[in-house]
Amino acid sequence: RMTADPAILYIILGTDDLDRAIRFYDAVLPILGMQRLPDAPNGWAGWGLTEATSLWLCPPFDGAPASHGNGTMVSFRAASSAQVRAFHRAALAHGGTDEGPPGTRAAYGPSFYVAYVRDPDGHKLAAAHMSYDPKDDLG
Repeated sequence: RMTADPAILYIILGTDDLDRAIRFYDAVLPILGMQRLPDAPNGWAGWGLTEATSLWLCPPFDGAPASHGNGTMVSFRAASSAQVRAFHRAALAHGGTDEGPPGTRAAYGPSFYVAYVRDPDGHKLAAAHMSYDPKDDLG
């Protein structure tokens, strides 16, 4: 049974350098329409439309160094292929690394336009436009 509420409430990624991570996400996520949320009392930083369905950064709870998960990825919805390209450019300009340039992927079909990056902590991110039509792509 589907509800109006999204199934994912929030995502938390660990970081050992919150200031660096904030600079990266402040540059990348507004491109996709996600705004910085008020900082949590414990110093966490978050982005989203509301505290629900949001992304939060914080040091790991167990006090161990932050690490990325092998096979773990956070994918963000993009409204256009231009947003995907802007996301990719901003990520690379702010300390991210390329994991797959903007474009379609044969495995997902011609209407799935995506770019993959890693943030400065090594977390894999994607921005995907799921109704891509090359006739509508001006860039």
